[in-house]
This record gives sequence, C-alpha cells and structure tokens, in this order.
Amino acid sequence: MDVMGDKVTLFDSGRFAQAADPVEIVDGVRDESGAAADEVAELARRRLAAEAGDAEAMSVLGAMLLRRGDLDGAEPHLRAATAAGDRAAANNLGVLLQQRGYPDEAAGWWRIAAVAGSAPAAHALGRHHRERGDEPAAEYWLRQSAEQGHVLGAYALADLLEHRADPGAERWMRVAAERGHREAAYRLARALDRRAAEDGPADGDGADPQAEAEQWYRQAAARGHRRAALHLGAILEKRGELKEAGRWYLTSAKDGEPRAACALGFLLRDAGDTESAAVWWLRAAQDGDGNAANALGALHAERGETQTAERWYRAAMDAGDVNGAYNLALLCAEQGRTPQAEQWYRRAAYAGHREAANALAVLLLQGGDTTGAEPWFSKAAEAGSVDAAFNLGILYAGRDLTAEALRWYERAAAAGHTEAALQVGIARLRAGDEQEAERHLRCAAGGGSAEAAYRLATVLDARRPPVPAHELGESAVHEKTECEEWYERAATQGHRRAQVRVGMLAAARGDVVEAARWYRTAAEAGSRNGAFNLGLLLAREGSEPEAAVWWTRAADAGHGRAALRLALVYARRGELAEGQRWADRAAALGPREVAQRATRLRDALREELSA
Repeated sequence: MDVMGDKVTLFDSGRFAQAADPVEIVDGVRDESGAAADEVAELARRRLAAEAGDAEAMSVLGAMLLRRGDLDGAEPHLRAATAAGDRAAANNLGVLLQQRGYPDEAAGWWRIAAVAGSAPAAHALGRHHRERGDEPAAEYWLRQSAEQGHVLGAYALADLLEHRADPGAERWMRVAAERGHREAAYRLARALDRRAAEDGPADGDGADPQAEAEQWYRQAAARGHRRAALHLGAILEKRGELKEAGRWYLTSAKDGEPRAACALGFLLRDAGDTESAAVWWLRAAQDGDGNAANALGALHAERGETQTAERWYRAAMDAGDVNGAYNLALLCAEQGRTPQAEQWYRRAAYAGHREAANALAVLLLQGGDTTGAEPWFSKAAEAGSVDAAFNLGILYAGRDLTAEALRWYERAAAAGHTEAALQVGIARLRAGDEQEAERHLRCAAGGGSAEAAYRLATVLDARRPPVPAHELGESAVHEKTECEEWYERAATQGHRRAQVRVGMLAAARGDVVEAARWYRTAAEAGSRNGAFNLGLLLAREGSEPEAAVWWTRAADAGHGRAALRLALVYARRGELAEGQRWADRAAALGPREVAQRATRLRDALREELSA
C-alpha cells in the first residue's frame, strides 16, 4: 500500500518543506542529481531536529524514510512521533506495519489516527474493514474520510456503495472525479453512458447524460486513463470527428490498450492506409485482441495469403473471439473445403454466432439435409438473423406451409430485408389486401428490388384513370405518373417486363424512338413480348423484313401472335408452305383467338397449295 494521505497532508500543510526550485532544468533535461541532493539535505536537517526531540520532525523524517522504502529506519521515528500524539505519524505507522505484514496492528494505529481526525487514516481503516468483509464498518470509516474531503476516501466509498447498488454511489463518485480522481471520472462517465442508453436521447429539458459522460471521459483521458481515451475516441468516431478520435485512440494504444490499437487500425484502414492499419492490428493481436486478429486474417485473405489468414483466424479463436471460427469457415467454404467449413460453422454456431448458424443451415440444405437445416435456421432467426428468417420463409414456402412462411417473411421484412418485403407484398396481393401489399412493395422497391418496383407500378397503373385526349383526338401532353417512374426504375435495373411496359408507354405518347429502344433492350435480354412489340413498331415504320427477324425470335420463344404475324408475312409473299408452317405453330401456341385465326389461315393456305 502507498503511503497514505499524510504524504499529501504534509506537503499541503507546509510541514514538509519543499525548495522553491527543487529540480533544475539544464538544456531541457531534468537535473535529477540536484533533486536527490536537496532530498539528502532535507533528511539531514530533519534528522537533527528529530534527535533534538522535535515530534514534528520525527513524523516528517519517518514519512520520508517510509517513502524511500527504509522501513527499519522509519519505524522508530514514527513510533516516537505517534507517542507524542502526532496523528500523521500514527497513520504512517499503520502503513509501515501493513507493509511488514501486520494488518491488524496497522488497523489499530489507523483507528487512533482516524479518531483523532486523520482523513487518510479513516480511508485506510475503511479499506482494511472492506477487505475483511465488514462492510458496515468499512462504510462508516470511508464516509468519515470522504466527508473530510479525502479524494481517495470519496472514491472508495463510491466503489463500496456502487457494489451494493446504492443510489448514493454516484454522488461520491462525482465528488472524487471533481477533485481529480481519474478512475472516478472514468467510472462516472460509464455510469452516465449506461443511463443514456437506458433512457434514450435527452428531451432538451434536462441535462444530457451522454454529453456529460463525454466531458468526464475527456477529463479522465487527459489525466492518462487509457480506457477513457478509448471510449472518448469511440464517441468522436461515431460523431464523425475522425481526426480527434484517431488522436485519442493513438494515446490509448501507446499506453497499452489493445482495443484502442484495434480501433485505430480500422480508422486507418477506412482512410486507405492498410499498411499502418496492419501494424496496429498486429500490436493489438499480439496483446490478445481477437477482433484485431480477425482483421489481420481478413486482410491476408484479401491478398490471397490464405495460410496466414487461417493462422490469424485461429489466433482470434484462441483469444475467445467466436468470429474467428466463422471467418475460418468462410475461408474453407471459398476454397471448396466443405467438411472443414461445416466443422467451423458448427463450432461458431454452438457458441451462439447467429450468422454461422444460418450459414451452417444453408450448407446442410445444399447437401439435401432439410431436417438438419431447419433447427439451425430457427436458432439463427430467433437470435435476430434477418437472413435466417428469410431463409426459413423459403423453407416453409417450399413445403406449402404458406402461413408459416409468411410469418417469417414478415419478420425479416420488418427488419429491412428487401426480398422478404417483396414476398410479403406478393402474398398480400394474392389475398386482396392491396393497401398492405403496396406498403411492402414500396419498402422492397426502395431497397432496390426491380421485381418489387415493377409490381408496385402495376398496382398503381391499375388505379390510373384513362389518359385525357384533346378535342382533335390527339393525346394530351402529361407529366410522368408515379407508376411510370416505378416502371422506369425497374426497367433500368434490367427487369424485362418493365422494359416492355416502358416501351408501350413511350409508344402511347408517340415517342417511337424511345419505345424502340426499350423494346430492343428487352428483346435482346430474351423477352419474347419485347421482340414481338419491336417487330410491330418496325412493321408500322415500313421495315417489315427486320420486323420478321424479331417476330421469328419471339415465335421461337413461344409467342403465338408473333408466329401468326410470320404466317401472314409469308402468305403475302407467296411463300405458302412457310406460311402454313408458321400458322401450324401459331395454332399450337395460342391463345385461343390466335389459334382460331391461325387454324383458318392454315386451312386456306392448304387449299391454296392443293389447288
């Protein structure tokens, strides 16, 4: 135990004199020899006064020797000063006896000093009782010390009360923090942080615990508290003040905080400096930080250094980071080492890694083990994995368990899963609940689903009133409706039916060039309707040969109307046999009205050929 507060008391009271300039500065370097000489001189002066019977000098000399570790030299002086009634000597005698291994005798002297009004002795006595499990006595003496203004007493009292979940703990923690105790400042900040997390953002009427927490983190960090510097860096990074955040991470990391070194590495990586990031990750990983080991593994995996990556992932596992097993499984899966991937997925999943549980289920499902996959999907989904909830929906849909599938789709959609929202929207459309369908389709379309954008457009399109016309019969110029905007969004994302629909809307406006562009895009992507419509447009523009090319593509893809158009083209050209062949094709493809017309045309061509 350090010399109790009398070290401070003696300096503060002026009883332990200091030279005005105890240490000289020579060319910017502290002259330690000068300080040592001053201390020797002070010891000699105090020794002479003590030998002359000065109790105060005995007390100060004993304290000085105690601080130097000279217990044998200090003890007689402290005992003599204590016998003369010096409470500071009684406190320091207790410290000496504690260091010698006589805690009970030390407590006796602390009690004498504490009763005489020594706050440091009351603090020491309170700690002595707490170490022995006597909390009522500990609280009594610590409170005596704290109420006399002793900062260590205030902190120790706060620590005791916090252990008992006593609301008064914060008051004394604040007292200690305000008097410069850095650990108290840090713990007060942590308590305010927890309160802010529980209560949510401040409403503006009262104090903001989060802002106050930041102030205490800053004070503790400025006094060299490395964990406070780490938390302050995290607050600043979250707020986007990356430069200052980096400075505090660096301060904490240099003081030996591996989490700060890891965080600094991520900050440097995001700034594009992967080499410096790797240096700090290495330092943190060597100090046992699993997150940094994972980051190093990922860095080497990106570089194709799979063996080094695997070594760091294993180091992360050894550090107790379950992500190490998950990342190792991903690495094995990428290399086609499926048995090993399953092994590591399973290990991470058993440790509670929800995405590993989902990945394991997917792996089992791909291997045909539906029964084995389902419980892992359920476990991952219940743990909050959005992908697992969606996959569970797919699993139940494949078994025609529609209600169960919808329940999981809705759960995933509520968490922002785009494809799940699409599935819910489709299900609601089938059930006739257009309002709910539209809400989910908007969510999915906003999340980037082309299919959702197209289906939303069709819902809105069905509500659209007929386009007004001028008196002369020409279509009125109108701005694009919302449904057209959604069609276009889907079309630009490569949705073929949306591309055809955008082409049709453009054709309806008389924009033949735009219509042809979208029809051609859809046709080249494999849309038979796009090919058919492009053929119609080209035929109207007088390019029937080119139109026949696109109709052929559409008819080969199973478009009955395109086959009928080709039959008519060849019939007009006099190529009756080819026309009859396409008429047969159209009759087979349908729909019914097309089949009926194609049958009549085929019969007519047959008669013509047999005539």
